[in-house]
Amino acid sequence: MNSTPFAPDAPWRIDRTRLATLAERPARDWTIDIVDETGSTNADVMEQLRASRRGSTPAPLARVAYSQTAGRGRRGRAWLAEPGNALLMSVGCVLKRPIEGLSGLSLAIGTAVLDALAHLPLSPSARPALKWPNDVLLDDGKLAGILIETAWNTPNATAVVIGIGVNLHGAEQLAAQVDDANRQATPSAPGTTPAALARAWPDANLTDTLAALLNALDAALPRFETEGFRPFRQRWLDAHAWAGREVVLMDQGMEVTRGIASGVDESGQLLIDAPEGPRTVTTGELTLRLARERP
Repeated sequence: MNSTPFAPDAPWRIDRTRLATLAERPARDWTIDIVDETGSTNADVMEQLRASRRGSTPAPLARVAYSQTAGRGRRGRAWLAEPGNALLMSVGCVLKRPIEGLSGLSLAIGTAVLDALAHLPLSPSARPALKWPNDVLLDDGKLAGILIETAWNTPNATAVVIGIGVNLHGAEQLAAQVDDANRQATPSAPGTTPAALARAWPDANLTDTLAALLNALDAALPRFETEGFRPFRQRWLDAHAWAGREVVLMDQGMEVTRGIASGVDESGQLLIDAPEGPRTVTTGELTLRLARERP
């Protein structure tokens, strides 16, 4: 871990007493580990799940770090954050579904993040929205990212790691860092410029944000396990950031197709009304942009 830990009385540290009050059931029934620094919370939870017995269904576990030295997002992009400025967490759980039954999970988690935000004192003018397949936007800026990986699977169960990063403060500084780290970032493009929760909640803090997320996930995960993405679909459609707008589907920087984003189906696949006809797009290594953006 970190050889020079952050000040133990740093004001941004998570207040475990308050967390236990706000996230009553998860704080009691989940394993919640909070560390100063690690390489990647997803990698840490992945290791723990792989060490567990296949087919077992332990209670969910959450790992939170104030700093990550090897944080990453989708397609290996760097995920950067200064201590106290972002909530960096990963949740590990075993869902009683085969791996092919996890379609739409990242979208369902996106709706859970929105539910968490709804329980925080955001400005009434704030406009949280969802960008397919795994981003949460705030006023067209990227507020949060979701990265889902699997540790093991059997015919009846899959161990999943759900990584969530939420920006709380320092959006301007973060935008410069992300642009430098990823090189391919387009700061002026909607959905790519970082946004911070402090824009809508000046007193944004890690404790309340974590509690809200734990509560939302505690409700969403059992429901997804039982019913899949279907019950989350309408919530996702209602928050679809680019509904009815022309989008471009990219693969390794090359345009694959463009058309009108019309929504998602019951398995979470993106629906595009393209010139060649309706197109259904699964998640994977494809990138979605607004049509006005160019590679």
